[in-house]
Amino acid sequence: MSYVDQVIEEVITKNPAEPEFHQAVKEVLESLRVVVEANEEQFKKDALLERLVNPERQFKFRVPWVDDNGQVHVNTGYRVQFNSAIGPYKGGLRLHPSVNLGIIKFLGFEQIFKNSLTGLPIGGGKGGSDFDPKGKSDREIMAFCQSFMTELCKYIGADTDVPAGDIGTGAREIGYMFGQYKRIRGLYEGVLTGKGLSYGGSLARTEATGYGLLYLTDEMLKCNGKDINGATVVVSGAGNVAIYAIQKAQQLGAKVVTCSDSTGWIYDKDGIDVALLKEIKEVKRARLTEYAAARPSAEYHEGKGVWTIPCDVALPCATQNELDLDDAKVLVANGCYAVAEGANMPTTLEATEYLQANNILFAPGKAANAGGVATSALEMSQNSERLSWSFEEVDGKLQNIMVNIFHNLDDAAKRYNMEGNYVAGANIAGFEKVVDAMTAQGIV
Repeated sequence: MSYVDQVIEEVITKNPAEPEFHQAVKEVLESLRVVVEANEEQFKKDALLERLVNPERQFKFRVPWVDDNGQVHVNTGYRVQFNSAIGPYKGGLRLHPSVNLGIIKFLGFEQIFKNSLTGLPIGGGKGGSDFDPKGKSDREIMAFCQSFMTELCKYIGADTDVPAGDIGTGAREIGYMFGQYKRIRGLYEGVLTGKGLSYGGSLARTEATGYGLLYLTDEMLKCNGKDINGATVVVSGAGNVAIYAIQKAQQLGAKVVTCSDSTGWIYDKDGIDVALLKEIKEVKRARLTEYAAARPSAEYHEGKGVWTIPCDVALPCATQNELDLDDAKVLVANGCYAVAEGANMPTTLEATEYLQANNILFAPGKAANAGGVATSALEMSQNSERLSWSFEEVDGKLQNIMVNIFHNLDDAAKRYNMEGNYVAGANIAGFEKVVDAMTAQGIV
C-alpha cells in the first residue's frame, strides 16, 4: 500500500463519522500523490503526512446562554488549531446548526493550504458552534457570543490564533466577541479579524472574499483566452461572499442572473439588482421572496435549482457539497466553461472530477475564496502597525494576491505535468511551503 493510501485509510479509521474531513483529506492527498511519491521515503520516515492530517490541538466546550424568556440553552463550541508551521492559526468561526467536529476539522485542514497560498504568514485553524443565529434577538446573540468567548479566549491571541467571521458570524457577532475578549483578558489587540472600522477593522474586508473570487476567476479566464466581460454568470448563496461576488462580476462586465438562500432561489433575467439584494439580506435580514416581490423581472423558486440556468461561468458561494454530479452534468450540457468556488468545498468530489474530465476551467475554493483570509491577514498587519489603509490600498493588495495565487497554482500544475488541473496545482503550491516550514522546524 502506498504512503498516501495508508494515511487516508488511517484518517478514516481514526476519525469515524466525519465524512467531510475524510473528503477533504482524500481530495488533497490524492492530488499530492505525485509530490509525495517523489519524496516518499523521507516523508514516511518523518511521518510528515500523519503530522499534516492531525491537528496540533483541538478544543470542544459547552456554551450556556440565556434567551429573552429566561430559558437556558446549551450549545457546543469548537476550535481546531491545525497547523502553525508558517504563522499563527487563522480561520473563521462558523455559527450554524450543522457544525460538528468533523466539519470544523475539514475546514481547518483546507485552511492550512488556503492560508499558505496567500503568501502571508498565517497557519490553519477553524472554529464555531452549532448555535443558530437566525431568528435570535441582538441580546440573545450577545449572550451567546459572550459565553462562547469566555471559554475561547483561553486559547487565542494576536500571535497565537486569530479567528474571523464565517457563516453566521458577521460584524455584529465579531463585535460582541471582541468586547468580551478585551473585558476578560484586558488586552486591546488584533485577536479577531472582520472587526468594525471604528475599532481596528479593515476597509474592503467585507467585500474581500467575493471580490477576490472574481479577481482570480478573471485571471484564470484571461490566461485561457476567455473574458468575464459579457459572460453570463450564475451564483449560489445570498450571503456576504455571494453579494460581493455578484457586485464585482457586474463591475467587470458580466451579467449575473441568479442567487439563492436556504429556502429557494432567484432567477432575474435582467441581472441581479445588488442594491435591492443588499437591502433585503444585509439590512432586513429577510428571505429572497421579498426580492422577487420587489422586482418584476425576477422569478422565485423553492428549493434548489440555480445550476439549471444556462451560463458561461458558475460560482458556488453557499456551502459545502451544494454542487453535485447531476448539477455538473447540467452545467456542462448547458455550455458552462468555468466554475470557481466561492464557498469551502461546495463541489462534491464526483462533480469536480466530471467538470475536469469535460475540460471545464475549475478553480478550487482554497485558492478562489482565499481573498477573505488574505484581507484578514492584511487587517492583522494594520493592527500590528496601529495604522489603517485606504480601501484602494487594501483592494489593490488583494487583487495582487489573488492574481499571484492563480499563477502559483498554474505553475505548480505545469511543473508536475498536470497543466490545467488547478485543484492539484493549488494543493501542491500550498503544500510545498508548509512542508518546507515543517521540515525546517523539526519533529514537532
